[in-house]
Amino acid sequence: MNAPYPPPPPPPAVGRDRTTLWGVLGIVLGLICCGFLGIVFGYLSIRDAKRFGKSPVLGWIAIALGVLNIIGNAIWRATGHGMYWYR
Repeated sequence: MNAPYPPPPPPPAVGRDRTTLWGVLGIVLGLICCGFLGIVFGYLSIRDAKRFGKSPVLGWIAIALGVLNIIGNAIWRATGHGMYWYR
């Protein structure tokens, strides 16, 4: 006797899927200027990815680039090269 087939996965949630939008915005902002916004948009991308059953890779990349931006800016300013750190 064969075991019955597993039930199909639930349908995706109804609404607007902005997973890619949040991920790309997070990557661009986290890489270029605003590490904090990169982290926020990365979180939003991961949240929507879980909600709509998509891959959260763009969100994780955005968070990583946001953290690297914050660390890089801290090092840059600590070495005296920041905009307000002239001697």
